[in-house]
Amino acid sequence: MSRKSPITQPEETRRPRRPRQIPRVAVPSFFTLMNLFAGFLAITQIHEEQYEYACYLIILAGFFDLLDGMVARLANGQSRFGMELDSLSDVVSFGVAPSYLIYIYALSGSGVFGLLASAVPVLCAAVRLARFNVMHDGSGSSYFHGLPAPAQALAIVALVLNEHLTGRLFPLFDLEEVHVMVILFPLSFLMLTSIRFEAIPRPTIRYVQLHPYMAMAFISAGVITAVFQQTGFLIAITAYIVLGIVRAGMEVVRGIRDATPEPLESDQYHV
Repeated sequence: MSRKSPITQPEETRRPRRPRQIPRVAVPSFFTLMNLFAGFLAITQIHEEQYEYACYLIILAGFFDLLDGMVARLANGQSRFGMELDSLSDVVSFGVAPSYLIYIYALSGSGVFGLLASAVPVLCAAVRLARFNVMHDGSGSSYFHGLPAPAQALAIVALVLNEHLTGRLFPLFDLEEVHVMVILFPLSFLMLTSIRFEAIPRPTIRYVQLHPYMAMAFISAGVITAVFQQTGFLIAITAYIVLGIVRAGMEVVRGIRDATPEPLESDQYHV
């Protein structure tokens, strides 16, 4: 018996193949990898004692970190993979790089104590990022619990930039070992607290309408940084951290004031 030849459709009736679509997570993941790459380059520049370049590379990593979050929300490309990749990149760019920077720049002469002290930011950043991954439910929020790791890293960068470019941070104050400890430890442990810090919003008209004062604060920070450069950058990041701490203190005071005291056991029978 002869086999029948398979039936073939005419060329004009075949469905054209659809081109493969780029996964939604690809674009934000690209910016995440650029964040990691900038952090790696910053470490190489610290090794070469090019501190100014290293600081700008950490700032660039923060810019890429901001972009990947915005693009992921706009493209609806948020995923577990992207969140894990982002945390791994942040540990390098905002944990290892600033810790290595402050060690080489200010603490390398303190021996083992300087080495241990400079490790505090990266250790706290790792715990902070792991806690964020566990607590994050996929929904967006207008604030963070605890100081974000990029903000901590940018604060260290602002300190080093000002001291490196001007020679002295403030009158009678420079980045010596004691001064670094006074700043470094609270800055690192703020990442482990539950204090609320504002998330950088998307630049939309709706956000400006809903939060006019906060939008004005972010715009003012950008203008101050553009006009006064590294000094303005230090002022802006300091104001961001102080605002979160002051607001937390006001919430505690308000909670104590509004708390209703429980009646004592003897008062229950008082006529």
